[in-house]
Amino acid sequence: MATIQVILTKDVDNLGRAGELVRVRPGYGRNYLFPRGIALAATRGNIAEVEHRKRVIARERARQDEENRKLAETLKTVSVSIARKKGQDDRLFGSVSSKDIAEALAAQNIILDRKVIVLDDPLRTVGVHEVVVRFSAEVHSTLKVNVIGI
Repeated sequence: MATIQVILTKDVDNLGRAGELVRVRPGYGRNYLFPRGIALAATRGNIAEVEHRKRVIARERARQDEENRKLAETLKTVSVSIARKKGQDDRLFGSVSSKDIAEALAAQNIILDRKVIVLDDPLRTVGVHEVVVRFSAEVHSTLKVNVIGI
């Protein structure tokens, strides 16, 4: 069985992840992977380019993780207050979502993407809630959100 080596540019189920060097049948590479841009031929130049790209991505990821760690430490000392109309039993007429929390943080000059604020359900009661902010699998923090009923 003849095989060729290719470098995957995208993740492929049951084959490998992007950046990996894998062996495939020549027809699969020539007729499916190469035309769709899923893989590159494993030449010396392409292998060197992929290795360089991996190093650049690793440096960028390390820099981003360091920034996220600093921001996570800052968030441990910060609390956010959000006022909403309340009804009976301290239940809100609406709710407080991750977008509302991100806007309240932006008012305190802390810019945070709302997608990193983890809420199972929107906050619907008055009181202090602890909200998880997950930057990545390794970097996360908690934020105190005080929902004030008016």
